[in-house]
Amino acid sequence: MSKTQPEKPAQPADASGPAAAGPGHATAHAAGLERRLRRSRILNVVLGAITAFLAVVVIAQSLPGSAGGAAADAPPASSDTPATGAPAAGTNPENPAIAKRDPDDPFAIGSVDAPIVLVEWADFRCPFCAVFTNDTMPVILDEYVDSGLVRYEFRDVAFFGDESVDAAVAARAAGEQGRFPEYLAALYAAAPESGHPDMPREKLVGFAQTAGVPDLARFEADLDRQDLRDAVAKSTADAQALGVSSVPFFVVGTQAMAGAQPVDAFRQFLDTRLAEAGVDAPGAGQAD
Repeated sequence: MSKTQPEKPAQPADASGPAAAGPGHATAHAAGLERRLRRSRILNVVLGAITAFLAVVVIAQSLPGSAGGAAADAPPASSDTPATGAPAAGTNPENPAIAKRDPDDPFAIGSVDAPIVLVEWADFRCPFCAVFTNDTMPVILDEYVDSGLVRYEFRDVAFFGDESVDAAVAARAAGEQGRFPEYLAALYAAAPESGHPDMPREKLVGFAQTAGVPDLARFEADLDRQDLRDAVAKSTADAQALGVSSVPFFVVGTQAMAGAQPVDAFRQFLDTRLAEAGVDAPGAGQAD
């Protein structure tokens, strides 16, 4: 099964990243996410197995129910093989520091009482994070989140410099006005296929317009808020403390998955986690 490489920081967190990309077809993709359209433009690149696997091992060791994480000779990080100490059928242990289930979380989509929570860590300048959002997330929303089976929770990290922080602040500002999913879609729809796009202020404001953020003056003022920058820094530090060192990175319960995998890999991952939680999801996980 071909896999898509997760994005690993190549520079210190305060370094600036290269490459610029205009908004382009942002409007079409934003509308597509809102309508839960299914995309099948999966970018099949060999998974960076070493870095991704190490990230899974480290974070698995911090999850409840783990007895030391995956073995050193286990399959790559994106495989569906459970780590040592996987939960028994009918259980779904969660670390509340990871799956928060906060009903007021502006970065969450879906029922707070869903059987399982899919947590994603992503950098807004990461092209592979864009692949997941553009191609796979609409399918997950349609098949799992809208049906009440899965709750999706987003965690921002700023691995690629100050403009990653700027973009995360902008997404938080949009979220405070109830437009986080739309902002996420608009921003990632404009991402290049490779490289880290520049995120100047005018582009961030343009994404807000595309996303339908109602009060643009407030949004622009919020881009300068220190508390939002501090929140991004804390989210990044928390992720690194857990062992998240590549993006996109996903956790459900005690299991982790790295990279923008093909949609069927996510179906299998979620179906297995639902089965572990004692939930039957007939039809979910089947290819179209």
